[in-house]
Amino acid sequence: MFFSAIVLSSFYFILQPKITLPIYSPNMVSSELVEEEIQYVKKYHKISDFSLTNQNGDTITQDYYENKIYIADFFFTTCPTICPIMTENMYKIQEKTIEKNVLLVSYSVTPEIDSVSQLKKYAIEKGVKDNKWNLLTGDKKQIYDLARRSYLVAKNDGDGGKYDMIHTENFVLIDKEKRIRGFYDGTSEEEMEKLLIDVEILENSYKI
Repeated sequence: MFFSAIVLSSFYFILQPKITLPIYSPNMVSSELVEEEIQYVKKYHKISDFSLTNQNGDTITQDYYENKIYIADFFFTTCPTICPIMTENMYKIQEKTIEKNVLLVSYSVTPEIDSVSQLKKYAIEKGVKDNKWNLLTGDKKQIYDLARRSYLVAKNDGDGGKYDMIHTENFVLIDKEKRIRGFYDGTSEEEMEKLLIDVEILENSYKI
């Protein structure tokens, strides 16, 4: 009888459908968030390579996230509205994934203000763990191109110039192949819970 119960239980789990996350391409995202020239791309969309500087003055490239799951957002240290909430929620994600092979990255949308020293001060104030979470600054056009053409989170057109400004609440979940697997409102606790669940699903998808 005990053996039968084990067999039945095994069949139950085997027959359960495997939960998977979508792989987002530009054609799956609102046209308000995607540049017109890539709106109709249906597959093979990945985060572009980049070279920026973190809160410790280290150069960070895509290689840093090689074979890693990570969560990205866009912020600025002097933001008085949504950014403090987003940073607090990113901190909570940091703490809840501290034992996981999951990284975090926040790109400054005002790199002319957010120098390395400014980012370092902010990182200390907000409890950022350097080996877990990079705050990045550098070339503004490169950062804005990443937001608009890679992470697909920009809500307005622009050229990355002096008067261009991006302000988005989106957190983006990226898999080990540099693909987008989810978008989340970084100001919402409910969305953060969903993000943590999706991180588990994504991690499990890499297990044999």
